[in-house]
Amino acid sequence: MKQMDDRVVSTGGGGSGRPSRQINVVLRSSETFAASTSSSAQALDSEPVAAARPLSANDPYLEIQRELDPMVGLDNVKLLIYEIYALLQISRMRSDAGLSGGSHVYHMIFTGNPGTGKTSIARIVAKLFNKMGVLSKGHMIEVERADLVGEYIGHTAQKTRDLVRKALGGVLFVDEAYSLARGGEKDFGKEAIDTLVKAMEDYRNQFVLILAGYPLEIENFLMTNPGLPSRFPIQIDFPDYSIDQLIQIAELMAKDRDYTLMPQTIFKLRQHLMQEKAISMFSFSNARYVRNIIEKAFRHQAVRLLNQYSSSSPGKQELMTVRPEDLKWDK
Repeated sequence: MKQMDDRVVSTGGGGSGRPSRQINVVLRSSETFAASTSSSAQALDSEPVAAARPLSANDPYLEIQRELDPMVGLDNVKLLIYEIYALLQISRMRSDAGLSGGSHVYHMIFTGNPGTGKTSIARIVAKLFNKMGVLSKGHMIEVERADLVGEYIGHTAQKTRDLVRKALGGVLFVDEAYSLARGGEKDFGKEAIDTLVKAMEDYRNQFVLILAGYPLEIENFLMTNPGLPSRFPIQIDFPDYSIDQLIQIAELMAKDRDYTLMPQTIFKLRQHLMQEKAISMFSFSNARYVRNIIEKAFRHQAVRLLNQYSSSSPGKQELMTVRPEDLKWDK
């Protein structure tokens, strides 16, 4: 594991236990939110974790860990997912010992800019809950405002209920959830919010609702309905990637497709990312932006090679190499 910019960069090392760094996790409850509705919840420093507990070959967390390990950064997310797994395991052991297993709520809020891994982590969460027996199917239904909000009175409630039913046994992931509250009191988005709140009661423990979006907008959104904050005990913040992490993401994307970025290519990409991140501070799409650049570079490399080798085939090394001139952007 390589530490970079105060976040863990995973390179697929495949450890045998839980993450091993101290992190900050935001946990919400009705009491803490009521005490501080005008400011962000305070991060709680966890105690340094102990030595990792080895996982057996049939441990349900093993497959989850294999998916998490190659993901760059996200140390707070990885640790929280392990904590949820540990809680479920211990609850099962407590029940076997005749103790109360407790009733836990797992609805979540993901806050962060685009391209920081929110959707990918939501799918992993759905799979974990399925493997641990919390959710019967483990699928994910991804929706946005247009999928929930109808065109006339009563239409929105019906659309929202239908999507909740499809999500039963899995996760309902609402991207840009704050957009439901943007239209004011007479907007049908409020009807969607009210329907979701009711569904969380009607289908208790039958699905997990994850709301995602920008941090400030989500904070304001939670204050539009007094029943919302206390229903989301888990908030995960997805920080922007550092330049070094974005470069590592680019190299991993290339490696997965049997491409190699030349040192000059990496230098050119680094310079561009530094500039782009500076001028697009609140709209920079992180890994998504890098993926689009790398995909475009593959296409430009293909055109360059066809033009250079009109009557022959390039060698294997040339087929793999992405040169600086293959990196192009619109601006």
